[in-house]
Amino acid sequence: MNWSETLSTSWHAIRSHALRSLLTVLGILVGIAAVVVTVGLGLGTQKDVSEQISSLGSNLLIVSPGSSTDSSGIRGGFGSASTLTLSDAEALESDVAAPDVQAVAPEKTSSLSLEANDTNWTTSVTATTTSWTEVRSRTLEYGDFFSQEQYDTNERVVVLGSETAEELFGTTSVVGQTVTIDATDFEIIGVLDTAGSSSSTNLDDIAVIPITTAANTVMGGTDAASVSTVYVKAVSDDVLSAAYQEVTAILTNLHGITDADSADFTVSSQDALVDTATAIYQTLTVLLTGIAALSLLVGGIGVMNIMLVSVTERTREIGLRKALGAPPGAIRRQFLIEAAILGLGGGILGVIVGIVATWVLPALIGSSVIVSVPIIFLALGVAVAIGITFGVYPATRAARLTPIDALRSE
Repeated sequence: MNWSETLSTSWHAIRSHALRSLLTVLGILVGIAAVVVTVGLGLGTQKDVSEQISSLGSNLLIVSPGSSTDSSGIRGGFGSASTLTLSDAEALESDVAAPDVQAVAPEKTSSLSLEANDTNWTTSVTATTTSWTEVRSRTLEYGDFFSQEQYDTNERVVVLGSETAEELFGTTSVVGQTVTIDATDFEIIGVLDTAGSSSSTNLDDIAVIPITTAANTVMGGTDAASVSTVYVKAVSDDVLSAAYQEVTAILTNLHGITDADSADFTVSSQDALVDTATAIYQTLTVLLTGIAALSLLVGGIGVMNIMLVSVTERTREIGLRKALGAPPGAIRRQFLIEAAILGLGGGILGVIVGIVATWVLPALIGSSVIVSVPIIFLALGVAVAIGITFGVYPATRAARLTPIDALRSE
């Protein structure tokens, strides 16, 4: 029997038990679809996280304060202390000490209540300098950002995020109107373009004011000169490492630190954040893919079960073929091809279901899902391999039947 006849016979055997074959294929289908969707979710999430981190600004270094220790000796986490000041940020702008730094934007953030036209909304109020839009790669939909003159004269002006403007006024065309922040009136001079949101922060729900004004109004007090974060934009990607060294050296000198391990600040880069987030999601993807692969094992067991049943039902057929001179290899080959067809059929249907799911899921879960072509081909290969692997024992069992015993079976 040649390959063409073997394929034809195998396909006929599968079609003669269509329902049973379909149920067998279903097990592999679910496993392959789960793998395609799981890997797609992992890749999509990594892409979303990278884009969200990149939205902070290009060529960015993030300087955070160190940890604090209260009177009882309990230490807070990184960022809990007030060890960074506006003077630190101004020192980082030095062309002599930091030639690879293009711009610096210190931030001081607080959650405050805004009121306008009998409507109130609590949002993140960010006090910063005129370099903020450049460093954070933000643009304006309406109006302008505050100028250096407005910054120097402590003018009470504010730039709103698009969502904040919508919540307070029902529109983003609000330049010239007044909003009250913590009992202090501010004139709206601009509205930021939409930037989306990260896993923890809505970048469009924000109010930005001059840090000089904040120190005298809504964010005064004993730590009025402190800042919560300093964003540093390097001249280019190529000099990001050099800018990192310059920032670290300047702050170490200003803070009188002799031991790097005792530094009261931390400097991180976008690359570090992206690498960390990617590593986490890659681990989760591997874990979820492993769980999905268990269903492939179940599907493989289903293939073996069906093939064993098929061998039992077709014992007389096998005996007759062997009595007519069919070698054991031909018998083994036929059953292996049947198992491979079942595996391939389940793989193809599983890939189709997986691709359809990657088109539908983003609208339902609000996260990107990426179809990985290499994973699709790998999944098809795995499906066929599962069919063959779990079909080896039934095929070998069929090939070992003796003609006389097979013909005598009922």
